[in-house]
Amino acid sequence: MHVMREGVSSKAHTGVAVTGMGCVCAAGQKPDAVLDSLEQGRGCLAPSVLLDARALPFPFFAVDEGCFPGGRRRSAKDTLILADAVVHNALVQAALPEESLRQMGIVLGTTAGSALHFLDSYTASRAGSPCITPDREDYFAANLALEQNLPSQGPRMTITNACTSGADAIGLALDMIQSGQCECVVCGGADALSLVPHTGFARLMVYDSEPCRPFDRTRKGLNLGEGAAALVLEHVEHARRRNAAILGYVFGYGSAADAYHFTAPHPEGRGLAASIRTALEHAGLKASDMAFVNAHGTATPENDKVEGKLLAKFLPTTPVWASKGGTGHTLGAAGALEAVLALQALNRGRVPASLGFQMPDPDIGCIPTQELLVPDSPYALSTSLGFGGGNAALVLGRGEI
Repeated sequence: MHVMREGVSSKAHTGVAVTGMGCVCAAGQKPDAVLDSLEQGRGCLAPSVLLDARALPFPFFAVDEGCFPGGRRRSAKDTLILADAVVHNALVQAALPEESLRQMGIVLGTTAGSALHFLDSYTASRAGSPCITPDREDYFAANLALEQNLPSQGPRMTITNACTSGADAIGLALDMIQSGQCECVVCGGADALSLVPHTGFARLMVYDSEPCRPFDRTRKGLNLGEGAAALVLEHVEHARRRNAAILGYVFGYGSAADAYHFTAPHPEGRGLAASIRTALEHAGLKASDMAFVNAHGTATPENDKVEGKLLAKFLPTTPVWASKGGTGHTLGAAGALEAVLALQALNRGRVPASLGFQMPDPDIGCIPTQELLVPDSPYALSTSLGFGGGNAALVLGRGEI
């Protein structure tokens, strides 16, 4: 076990409190369970036939089949099931009073669960046949936030911004609270995997048939995953008035698009750099205050090269944790899942090693965690990158700082 550097040079601006968290992914169904799996290095890759008998032979990080009562629907309803589960768990932990439940906002992100993208309809459209129009609940989850069986009469939004969706949902929730629009918001992201994105990433030739290796010299590509995560955010005074347990804080958020390429980041990481700067300024903190970065770290050649070089330049003394080696890339859920895991690691006082990494890449200059680390700063950064040049960064804080 390695203890990180000491000292925090500045104090954060007032953030918003996190009073409830829930998550589910291949590594577990609760934040602590996921971190236990990552610390122990347990692999969770499943064969592609579990997704669909027609799938190309690329394994994925599958959630436990018990998460889908009655079995997988292989439709957008699977995403709704995962979203329902984590939102329920986060709200149970937050124990909001009835009046707060009625007024809270709901902001959830998704990517694979956001469009009519399943195989029957896609095949029909390519063949020139009339588009199949299945039940909206089964196939179309663009109104993901509106599908939640919750008593809230507050604002409800679904974010579909590729793989930054979960992080953007948290950032928007932060803004809704700090602007006075809401006192509490449940936010996060969810995506169950379907055959079309699985095939699409394989056709882009960025999918590894072996366990992915973020930032490793021998990396070949990602492993897709599925999952969901939710956080209950509250105005700090609202949480304190009701004596709620504060599990963490969201201090800052930044978002920027570099508009360089449909699927590739800008070679100099301009959008990511702008996102990190904005998030730190929003939080009133400096790069040197961060205990660690939970990086996007997909293990694709270009993404890791761009992100790794930027982190090595922008945060040269800050350890980098690449958690996707144990969860896979959960698409629209990734930013929210990684925010939950970063908060849980801060509270636990342990940051796991980055699974899959073995050999440093001299072209990157970024070496992720190779052993258990003990944070001595209460702050962490979480980064997300997405198709279309989207980038997002979140500054998070340990509970009861």
